[in-house]
Parts: sequence; structure tokens; C-alpha cells
Amino acid sequence: IDALLERLTLDEKTALLHGGPDPAPLGQAGYLPGVPRLGIPALRIADGPAGVRVAKPATALPAPVLLASAFDPALAREYGRVIGREGRALGQDVILSPMANLIRTPHAGRNVETFAEDPRLTADLVAEVVRGIQDEGLIATVKHFALNNQEHSRDTVDVVVAEQPLHETELRGFEAAVTAGAGAVMGAYNKVNGTYACENKPLLDELLRGSWGFGGWVMSDWDATHSTVAAIGAGLDMEMPGGTHFGGPLRQAVRAGTVREETVDLAARRILATMDRFGLLAAHPPARPARDAAAGSRVARKVAAAGAVLLRNEHATLPLTGAAARSIAVIGPTGQVPFVGGGGSAHVLPDRAPAPLDAIRGRAGNGSTVRYALGEDLYGRPLPPQLLTPAADLADRHVEAGRNWSHQGEFTLAADEEWTLLVHYTGKRPGVRLDGEELFPVRPGAAEQFAGGLLGTAPDGLTVRRRTLTLAAGPHRLAVFAEGGAKGQRFRLRHTTNATRAADLAEAVKTAEQAHSVVLFAYEDATEGTDRNSLALPGGQARLIEAVTAVNPRTTVVLNTPSSTTMPWLSRTGAVLQMYYPGQEGAAATADVLFGDVDPGGRLTQTFPADERATPVGADPLRYPGVGGRQEYGEGVHVGHRWYDAQRVAPLFPFGHGLSYTTWEYEDLGVRPARDGLRVEFTVRNTGRRKGTEVAQVYVGPSAELKLDQPVRALAGYRRLTLEPGESQRVVLDVDARALSSWDPEAHAWVLGPGRREVFAGRSSRELHLKAKAVVNSR
Repeated sequence: IDALLERLTLDEKTALLHGGPDPAPLGQAGYLPGVPRLGIPALRIADGPAGVRVAKPATALPAPVLLASAFDPALAREYGRVIGREGRALGQDVILSPMANLIRTPHAGRNVETFAEDPRLTADLVAEVVRGIQDEGLIATVKHFALNNQEHSRDTVDVVVAEQPLHETELRGFEAAVTAGAGAVMGAYNKVNGTYACENKPLLDELLRGSWGFGGWVMSDWDATHSTVAAIGAGLDMEMPGGTHFGGPLRQAVRAGTVREETVDLAARRILATMDRFGLLAAHPPARPARDAAAGSRVARKVAAAGAVLLRNEHATLPLTGAAARSIAVIGPTGQVPFVGGGGSAHVLPDRAPAPLDAIRGRAGNGSTVRYALGEDLYGRPLPPQLLTPAADLADRHVEAGRNWSHQGEFTLAADEEWTLLVHYTGKRPGVRLDGEELFPVRPGAAEQFAGGLLGTAPDGLTVRRRTLTLAAGPHRLAVFAEGGAKGQRFRLRHTTNATRAADLAEAVKTAEQAHSVVLFAYEDATEGTDRNSLALPGGQARLIEAVTAVNPRTTVVLNTPSSTTMPWLSRTGAVLQMYYPGQEGAAATADVLFGDVDPGGRLTQTFPADERATPVGADPLRYPGVGGRQEYGEGVHVGHRWYDAQRVAPLFPFGHGLSYTTWEYEDLGVRPARDGLRVEFTVRNTGRRKGTEVAQVYVGPSAELKLDQPVRALAGYRRLTLEPGESQRVVLDVDARALSSWDPEAHAWVLGPGRREVFAGRSSRELHLKAKAVVNSR
């Protein structure tokens, strides 16, 4: 590295510190030009929280939040290895994964891309994903450092947080990633305590490098660099995706003396040293492996089934057996169109993605009847050709390359009506004007770029935009203009109306009445760039569930949703199965769980609130989404389930909750001091008639001798178990010193909470049947 730095010119050094155009792009997020003269290769950098996002097919893994629901660090490592191998096989050198930000508010648009509301669980899983990725020779980038816990105003919001909660909550996952050897860290968009994260010296220099000893490089999130001198001086090494600040302006700053060349050398050294660590500077770099699509598919199915969370199961609605398995109604658009993953950075082009309907039909087998009803139309029906005067067929039009097509017409409505108009297209978005207003304007920033994984693309691959509006009775003018461009394009205009929605609902009710059991798929399409406006299911899905359960109470609702959901319809259902975004093998995994081929072994990694105002941030706009560009983490150390315990608020479903197809008993809790903490032992017994999977959880109470704010109960450990009927296992968990410590802002260090501590064991944060006390000895 020393020899290379001596030979690099200033221009070449700064070229290593910012992205540039790729002469042979592979569809990845970024590109770092190398220095061919000295044998320094280029780096290709891909998105990848749930699989490698490039132009070619890759394994579309279940969303990280579904992986996390398995409470299985070993499985997280397998997950990371799939990403690592595929990233290398698909020509990538760096992957922008994993995301270690906590789930702080259920409204955050990217909750599906991260792991949990709990710092301990997040840290464990992030570390193993990093190790898995880097086991395969791909450089992992933990993101977004730090406190990027919402999409609303993410580019500008100033996140104000005290030192103790910062260290005890959000930083835990990042510290774990550094300990696991992550090669890169991505700085966040937002400000932290008044300073942008990508030029925040206390974060990047003093904490990340000084306290934690991070030796890799720090890159900015895309266009998150705001300065030259301040950013490189604070410890930012690489500006992405271009060189607005670290290109010409950085060279000028060096020549003017406002940035020392040694500072540039240090940033370049960190990048080169990391490349060298992964063998990228060797005379013969590691050969790229072939993709193993079959292995990736197996892991995807394994993860999706392992993380499935059964939230409710009344009257043995699940598993589907006997008559319930022979007469089934599948209802909902995502029963027929598989919901694979989210939009934005998490989007992956899968090898394959079968529909749940097909998987259920295949598993039900010969002699069964599986009927289907749409329930809700996501992509619209063609406009009647004679709707417009003059008439025009807008169902599927082709515009040749170099040509344009336009039409203007009128139509008349007899009464006021709500319409959703949709345009599907392959090229430049057609202009659609209704009564002189453009219905589908290009939106600014991330809102346009990240349009969702399900709603943004039609089943045949066309891009989709939609607009819902109330049309008054009387005449309306519709004008459409489309350009063929260089390659030509297809487009179509579609719509849904009150009448089409009523027809879909009636068909679903009729189909449900004819079946013994119903599997109703519900969705929400969250995406980067936008937070959720509500925790309720979008569209008419609540009405659909209520109508179907009214005629068939043996209804299982399968949720393909990103985060917690309010459920006013819950009591009418037979069962609710949370599958989040289950990846390309989600259909098979869902069928595995529905029919009881596997036990639903997932547990919630985030609390589901009974009311969206009753959350750690729901009643205080200063906590979320912020006031006047400023946001305060006023909940302190009480994130997620800790807040519900501290405030004595009853959730809809607590952290750690998840049902099984068998029954469990916990007994004989013993706790004793160990060298670095406590040793906890208890017995878990499968008391039912089926093989099952359980996640045993251990929580610790506060130390009365420690005069710092502490959680009522903090997760201290967990163990995933699979036991045969009647089988029991003695669980032994070591609660380490960190789990028994708090951050002291005066000492700027972790301090052990000594004295008598309560220890709890059980099935969730609110189902803790065993309790004991033990003395923690101060060192």
C-alpha cells in the first residue's frame, strides 16, 4: 500500500475517493474507477439487503425482517453467504448490506430491509450477515450510519439524541458489524446532533475509528455528501455516486492548502488496504465463482419458512388438514401475483417466483378443489373502447421507434364516482391529461425512483403508475401522448371504479362461501423514499377481509406487509400468518406452513401496536416525524418493547410473539453468577402431539444500584429449539456483561449494573412464566 501511494498522482488518489460512470455497467448501484496504470482494479458496488440488485437474475431472498424473525444467527450467516457468493458471481466487489438501523417507528418505509426494534437481536444478526457475505469474498457495507430510522425528510432531518440512548440502542448493530470485520460503512443522509452524518467527526473519527477501531472505509450514501473540507476532515473516505465534492473541489482544496495531502492519502489507504485484505490487489485475484441458483433457492425457502410468524390461530384453523385442505378458496391479488420483495434498493430480479395459488394447488393435490378470486384489482381493467368520443383502444398500444402517438377524447359520467387510473408502459412515461391536469407527473427525488416492488411493476414487467381521484358527474376530457423513442414502446391505460370494486368484492364473497376454508392474501407495498401514511392495510382490503370472514370464519389472512399492521378485523379471522416480503420461494414456504409441513417458527422482532398512536413515537411529532426539521429521540433507552413495558401499554402483539402448532411448557429456572455475567438454565418441553419449533427468550431487569435510566426488561438472550412431541431440552444461556450494563454518559463508557437482578424466561416479552433473581458482582 505504501508503494502504491508513493506512485499515485493527486488526480489518481482522488479518483479512488469518488464514484464515476461505469464503461460496462452491470446494472449495479455504483462504480469506482481503479488506476489501471498501477494495477488497481475498479470496484463495482451493488445494492443487496435481500439479494444482489443488478440487471441479471439473482436469488431474491426473503426480506431481512423475515430472516430476523427466525431468531437464528446461524441462519443469518447462511443468508449472508448466498449474497456473498452471488455478488461475486455477478461481477460485484462490494455489497451495500446489511442495514443495521433499528425499527424505531412502524411507519418507516424501510423497516422491511432491516431486522428488529431490539438492539441485542439486531447486533447478533447483523454480525452474522456480515460474516456470511465476507466468507465468500464480497465486501460488506453496513448502513446507514447512523440514526436513519425514517424516510420522511431523510435528507435533511436533524436527529437529536442523548449519549446514553445512542450507545445503548442504535449503535449496537453497527458496533457488532465492525467487530465482525465489515469492510465498509455507509454514512447516512440525516444530521446527527446538528451535523450531517457524512461529515460528523464525533461519529466517523472519534467513535467508529477511535473507540471501535474500524479499519475499513466510509462511503457516503448516494448524494449524501455536503462538503469537501469538512467531510474528508471528519473521516469520510468515498463520495458516491460521483465526484461533486471529492473530485475537482478536493484537488483544489489540496492545492490551496485547506486539505492536507496526507488526509487524502489516509482515505485512499483505507480503501486500498480493504481491497488488499480481500485479495483484490493481488497479481492473481480470487476467481469469481459460478452462481449456484439451486442452493440460493433452497436457502430462500428455508429462511421464509423459518421466519413465518403465526399471530393468531383460533379453533385449529391451521394447519390445513382433512376437509379444510380439500376445499380451499384463495383470495387476494398477491395470491396470484407473488409479492417477492420491496422496491428501491431492496428490489431483486428473481430467477423464478411461483404464485402462492399454484403452490397451494400443488400441495392440496388431486381430489381437492382450490378456487380463486381476485378480491382487489391492483392493475386495472381496460377502458371500454367506446368510452371516449372519438373512440380509441387504449388496452395495449405499440408505438414504433421514432414515432409519436396521441389521442384526445371526451367521456361523460352519470354520477360522481371514484376512479383509479393506471398507466402501464415500457419506455418514456406517456403523458395522460384529465381535464387539463397531468395525472402522472415525474415526482422529485426518491419518490419517483422508488415506486414499490409490487405496485410499481405489472405482472408482465411493464412499469406502472396510478392515481386515484373523485370524478364529478358530467363530461371529462382525456388526452394521451406517447413517444416511441429509440426502441419503440408498449403502453396501456387502465382503470378501476366503484362498480369494478363492488364486482370484485362480490366474487370474493361468493368464492369464500363455496369453500370449506379460505386463505386470503393481504399486502402493503412499502418502499425506500416514502414512509407509510397509516398502519392499516391499504385500499379496500379491510372491507374485503370483513366481507369474507362474515361468510366464512375459517379464514386465514396471510400478510405480505413490511412492518406492524393494525387489525380492526382480527377477531373475525380464524388465523393470521405474518410472512412479510418472503422472496422468490415465498409461495412454497407459505404453503409449507399453511399445510403444517413445517411449524411456524418465527417470532415478532417488532411490537405490533393496538393503535398506531400508542407507539414509542406515535403521540409526539417531535419524536416522529420531527418538527421544523428537528427530531428528538425522547424515548431514550426505551425503544420498541421496552417502551410498552415502561408505559404499561398493551400491544396488539408483543415483541417475541409467535404461535406454534404444538404446545410448550417452561420449568425449573436457575440463575447463578458466572465469570462475565450470569448463567441461566431452564427446561423447555414440547407438550403437544406435533414436532415443533420454539424460540425461548431470556430478559433481565434493571439494577437498583445503577443510577441510570434502564429498561423494565431487556432482551438478554434467546435460543431456537426444535423438539419432537414429549421431548424436552435443558437450555443453558450465558448472559454477558454487555447485557447487564448501561452506558454512563459521564464516564463515556459501559458500566456494569451490579446487585440483585431479576431474570425472566418465556415465549415473548409479555409471556414470561419463569422468574428468578441472582446477584451480579461488580468487578
